[in-house]
Amino acid sequence: MSGWQTLLHKEVLRFWKVGFQTVAAPVLTSLLYLLIFGHVLEGRVLVYDRISYTAFLVPGLIMMGLLQNAFANSSSSLIQSKIMGSLVFILLTPLSHRAWFGAYVGASVLRGLMVGFGVFLATLFFAAPQFAAPWWIAIFALLGAALMATLGVIAGLWADKFDQMAAFQNFIVMPMTFLSGVFYSIQSLPPFWQAVSHLNPFFYMIDGFRYGFFGVSDVSPWISFGVVGLAWALVSLLALHLLRTGYKIRN
Repeated sequence: MSGWQTLLHKEVLRFWKVGFQTVAAPVLTSLLYLLIFGHVLEGRVLVYDRISYTAFLVPGLIMMGLLQNAFANSSSSLIQSKIMGSLVFILLTPLSHRAWFGAYVGASVLRGLMVGFGVFLATLFFAAPQFAAPWWIAIFALLGAALMATLGVIAGLWADKFDQMAAFQNFIVMPMTFLSGVFYSIQSLPPFWQAVSHLNPFFYMIDGFRYGFFGVSDVSPWISFGVVGLAWALVSLLALHLLRTGYKIRN
């Protein structure tokens, strides 16, 4: 294998060795959300005038698990390597910053997709899947995972200790995920909060992904694709710059 493929293989083994914690546990968490919210609101809420609440909830939970775990993989790998001192062994290799980027983001995207697919399989017992536009499902799953994996690289480079990483995840990633329409359609919100939701890039990832299942969404999937694609391009440029300059990893 080439250098970046070896690093990618190492990153995949890192999360797969503890797959029960990194893949199975997030699937169980999403399933609990579905059981609780679906049981309470099923039959009381009809979304887009034709979609049951449980069916509406499934794509949001899939995407939430995918996004959170893609971010967690790259960010936790970098911060653990920095604190334990094992990052120096990767620094000794002649790998370029692009190889680092491809390996860390690639492994994180894989973990995110595995969690998302696991949630999908687990929810088959509760709602029959619909596939109105399968290509949009694949596009937003890949773009969303890549965006969050890249954001995880930035967070992992920035953080010097675990509580900084926890703050980044608890005060930025998690609120933006929960307030992006995972559990509700933004059409049910007052006009002011609808406008605020449109400023959240996580909303476009979930809304575009949901369009792939039902063929209906709060905004056009092309608009969502443009927003998510632009956001990934910007964070990728920043991540590549930080890796190239050795931000907080080279003295």
